[in-house]
Amino acid sequence: MWHRWVRGGLLGLAVLLASFLIYLLASRTESRPTPSSKGRGSVGQAEAGIDQFSFVHSRGGAVQWEVLAHRARLFEAEKRARLEQVQVTLYGAKGWELKLEGDEGTIDTTRKDFVLIKRNGPIVVLLESGYTIYTNHLAWTDARREISTKDPVTLSGHGLEVRGLGFVGKLDAEEFKVLQDVHVEIVQ
Repeated sequence: MWHRWVRGGLLGLAVLLASFLIYLLASRTESRPTPSSKGRGSVGQAEAGIDQFSFVHSRGGAVQWEVLAHRARLFEAEKRARLEQVQVTLYGAKGWELKLEGDEGTIDTTRKDFVLIKRNGPIVVLLESGYTIYTNHLAWTDARREISTKDPVTLSGHGLEVRGLGFVGKLDAEEFKVLQDVHVEIVQ
């Protein structure tokens, strides 16, 4: 007689566990949204945010440039970092050093290129040769070691002021070219 009670109890327990398992399987199968190409790396969807960000690029044991930012948002899928309140220091082969500041910028972490933007006032580039470059947007292309912009630019020094639209500069050779709408003034 007690064998019947044990069998009945075990059968009831098995039915209860099977019912619970079916309930779990039915309630835990949710549809999850598939990741879209728009969602990954889009504005506001950074994989990481870093305060007091620092990025140093070296070549052959020598530091080429350093970027410091108050805040950075990293987009790993795009190999890019978006920066806020940025300071850039460029180092030259002849020992020169350029310090630049901008309100925001981006770094291509694969190619080691960066862009610097200043919303209020110009980015000021003081060169050892005595010339100064003023613009609100500056791009660094690491492979060619040159700065450029498509925006308005002013180059002044040694009694000259050159204004125009667009600019390319090879910093190591200190060769600069204003691309279009060039105006030159002799100043004293």
